[in-house]
Amino acid sequence: MTTRLPKLVAFDLDYTLWGLWIDSDIQGPLHRDKNTINQVLDKHNEPISFYKHVPQILHRLRTAEVAIAAASRTSAPKLAHSALTLLLLPASNAGDNGTMKAIDFFDQLEIYPGSKITHFRKIHQKTGIPYSEMLFFDDEHRNKEVEGLGVTFCLVRDGVDDRTFEKGLAEWRKRHPEEVTEDIGSAS
Repeated sequence: MTTRLPKLVAFDLDYTLWGLWIDSDIQGPLHRDKNTINQVLDKHNEPISFYKHVPQILHRLRTAEVAIAAASRTSAPKLAHSALTLLLLPASNAGDNGTMKAIDFFDQLEIYPGSKITHFRKIHQKTGIPYSEMLFFDDEHRNKEVEGLGVTFCLVRDGVDDRTFEKGLAEWRKRHPEEVTEDIGSAS
């Protein structure tokens, strides 16, 4: 039996997927040193990279065919988009020699100033996925406001890691038990 996952998992960017404020801690233009995995550099060669467990979490979601969204209220959306485009991740956890751009893991990008309520309304409008099937990881408690829509919110401390990810999944499952699942292989 597989454990049920939400249909969409969304992540804030700053201090959730990477350890900096994209709009104030770095300066563009961004660049990558050759094909360095999980690191890009800013104008002053300051590094930007995902937290250690983020690549494997993104792979896990992609393998499970869960939609992935970025929901960030940054005032530097172009810089955030550039970082996601330049960051390279291993193509798979199975030792594949290829790489993938981080941005290719994301099905939806809502990266602009404003309320996360707006971000999630647009994600819902574009995907048709019910709010109850969404899980959101963010480091700012104020963004818990999305729970008013029905989105499950998980507060992040010191970036998303496996433990925080599992905690978020457990909370989502607790709120949305198995009654909505498709019963594969059972007689009707």
